[in-house]
Amino acid sequence: MEALLIKAVVCAQIVIMFSLGIGLEIADFRRVFLRPMTFLIAICCQILVLPLIAYGIIMLFDFSAVFAAGLMLLSFCPGGVSSNIISKLAQGDVALSVSLTAIVSVLSFGTVPVLASFAVDHFMGSGVIVISFLELASLTFAITTLPVSFGVFVRHRWKSVAVFIERKLEILAIALWTVIVVGAVAKTFDKLFENFLQIGAGLMLLPAVLILLGVVVGRLFGLPVREIKTLAIETSVQNSPMAITLAATISGGVGAGLTELALPAAVYSVTMYLVVLPSMLLFRRWQPTSPLRPATSCSAPIG
Repeated sequence: MEALLIKAVVCAQIVIMFSLGIGLEIADFRRVFLRPMTFLIAICCQILVLPLIAYGIIMLFDFSAVFAAGLMLLSFCPGGVSSNIISKLAQGDVALSVSLTAIVSVLSFGTVPVLASFAVDHFMGSGVIVISFLELASLTFAITTLPVSFGVFVRHRWKSVAVFIERKLEILAIALWTVIVVGAVAKTFDKLFENFLQIGAGLMLLPAVLILLGVVVGRLFGLPVREIKTLAIETSVQNSPMAITLAATISGGVGAGLTELALPAAVYSVTMYLVVLPSMLLFRRWQPTSPLRPATSCSAPIG
């Protein structure tokens, strides 16, 4: 039963990432060359700064070893489909959001296996969970890079088909995301209840800090208002289903199934929206003509 559950979680994550790829054009990847500074800032925030802040939360709230490893797994995952939708609703730069999600999702094949292996060994001790680097790299490729790339290929080769199924896949992806999160919470509910005050506060503070980080960094580098909104959202909205999938697979390697290693990602999938959605409403009122608008921009416009 546990093995079947883990396979279902992996399959669901593949569908979610394929739904992301099906909505992407080749041009979405080309934009990185038109706006190199913006992408460099955003990728540094996601790949470097975000894990450091997550580590700070772990130290501040004294997370247990397994919860610390689980939170670090989450911090290594890229943003998902949700960040693109929220950027649109916040009147941010949707093209930037889509392009950044695509690029970081593809890069995760090289970054996630290394960082995930290090985090689990560091917090839980080597030998507690035996991780095959090759297996983890193959899994990351299978659940992120491959489905996103195949989705882009389908969009490029059969655009009419992609346009026809895009909305249906989005709905399916949201449904699967819900099932994964609810399943992970239900499976570890006792642990969640016991430790909610510890991890709940930390996982509520984390997205608030990340939203603030995106705004502050964007203003420091003089990015336009729409890009600042997107940077804040992309930095704070993580791919919780991917983190749950990794945690389930890592734990499943020793026959444990969905354990508390997946719990921080499951809880964060709720707490991040409690922070991000109110922020989105505030962002909608922050327009380019607002007095808060930076005077300069270091990024090139989209062609």
